[in-house]
Amino acid sequence: MSMRWRTIRPGIALIGLCLIRVVAANPAQNPPLLLQETQAVPPTFKIAGTVVSAITGAPLERVRVSIADTRERMQKMEMITGDGGRFEFAQLPAAKYALEGRKRGYIASGYDQHEQFSTAIVTGPEFTTDRLVLRLMPMAMISGHILEEAGEPVRNAQVGLFTEDHGGGMNRVTRMNNTMSDDRGYFEFDLLPPGTYFVSARAIPWYAVYPRGQNGDSAQRVPSALNVAYPTTYYGGATDSEAAAPIQLKGGEHQQADIHLAPVPALRLVFRIPVEQPKTEQGEPPQPQNYFRMAILQKRVFDSLEFTQAAQTQMSEPGVFEIQGVPAGKYDITIRGGDPSDAEQLGEMDLTRDGQDLSATEGQPLASVKVTLKMPGDEPLPKQYAVGLRDLRERIVAFQQGTATGEVTFEAVRPGDYGLVMVGAGKRYSVVRTTSAVGVVPGHHVSIASGAALDLTAELAAGEVRIDGVVQKNGKPLPGVMVALVPNNPEAHVDLFRRDQSDFDGTFLLQGVIPGTYTIVAVEDAWGFEWLKAGVLARYVQHGQEVIIGEKMRGTLHLPEPVEVQSK
Repeated sequence: MSMRWRTIRPGIALIGLCLIRVVAANPAQNPPLLLQETQAVPPTFKIAGTVVSAITGAPLERVRVSIADTRERMQKMEMITGDGGRFEFAQLPAAKYALEGRKRGYIASGYDQHEQFSTAIVTGPEFTTDRLVLRLMPMAMISGHILEEAGEPVRNAQVGLFTEDHGGGMNRVTRMNNTMSDDRGYFEFDLLPPGTYFVSARAIPWYAVYPRGQNGDSAQRVPSALNVAYPTTYYGGATDSEAAAPIQLKGGEHQQADIHLAPVPALRLVFRIPVEQPKTEQGEPPQPQNYFRMAILQKRVFDSLEFTQAAQTQMSEPGVFEIQGVPAGKYDITIRGGDPSDAEQLGEMDLTRDGQDLSATEGQPLASVKVTLKMPGDEPLPKQYAVGLRDLRERIVAFQQGTATGEVTFEAVRPGDYGLVMVGAGKRYSVVRTTSAVGVVPGHHVSIASGAALDLTAELAAGEVRIDGVVQKNGKPLPGVMVALVPNNPEAHVDLFRRDQSDFDGTFLLQGVIPGTYTIVAVEDAWGFEWLKAGVLARYVQHGQEVIIGEKMRGTLHLPEPVEVQSK
């Protein structure tokens, strides 16, 4: 065996010399074969770890784990964890990957997820990515019964679920879901993340009887024990949302929340409308005019106004309407008719007296707003877009789908201060100035007076710029940090904020940035705090990086210096 090897070896060496000579003689026509054979194979990497319960830390099996290159998120690789909750993706090129886990009964989550942001896993020789821990939060549940004064179930009660929302930089309580009680009075809300919740119930007593007849003349014939209503009642027994008992729900918990409804005397409310007799030819009897108007009752529920449904509304005589079955309390009242321009706001009224005449209160006419959009650089309107009015609590109070002409009209708008927003498919826009009869106003702020018929042009800017950079603490990149792009005068330019969460290598990317002057800040453990409140970010802005985005800038702006992480 060794003799044969020694015999063949000179021949192999001779062939090798010939190859080298040929390559040297014809470098343009003959590729360097030997060099190709010895080129290094690009290194590959591994993303691996364990999926555990965020409550107990116990490993979770049967979890669907996926990764996707952040540049091609639709192309996913998936696997199912087995015993021990282990997952592994091998032979991966150097890149950034979004890591996510899903399991029935748990909240789907990305790696180190906060709100809609998560940390991308970066593969490379300098990163340890094979001992990751992906935490999934078990979903929780609230259930209970709606019961009447005798302890009997109330069927078909409207049950509302509200939650404290800490996302988006401002704490508020918002309606999350609705359901109806069944014939046992039972309701449930499942698949809930941990948080603070409130539950409400409203219904009409099954035995209630309300007076009928002209101007309630038959009221004397209805026993007071039957002329009753259930006020909206919250878990804990309160009939006012400000006094509602919170339900602190932890991951995986099942909380019981029974609500007992108690009847109160029902009010009969009256509102009158002018009834005009149309002119007729001489000798013909006048015909009554079909003139439709109605009173809309709303009640403040946490941070919103919600409609209150009366038991019944009837016309007792021409031009006189009666609303029956309304519990006493404070209501915001609006009178509306078939013509949207013929609407008036009576405002908040304390309704306490039976037979109270709503029309005795002088109303405030509502406004209309016509908005004409002016696109940046005369670019065409998006194929799909919408325009909205947002109040000072960042709630959308009016919303209209866009038209091909770029004109949108809002009718019956309450007087007040609003932010004008435009949402288009595929790109972010901001209103940078408005023009109306009163002049030019910078920004998206719109002040609407009572009874106004406002006609304005909204000039838009498009978010054409991306900003990327890296955050660091004590000279080292730090993942999982909230990065905020803060505009000058942030309270007046809320729609210009941009946020991201730093990735495994400390990098971040802020997209759709509108031209303007900003400060970039990176704040550790800042998720869920009220950064939209006036002054909250002021102390961080003092130590941030200023960035100016010009109107003609496009593409990606790379920050030359790292952004230093500040403590919350």
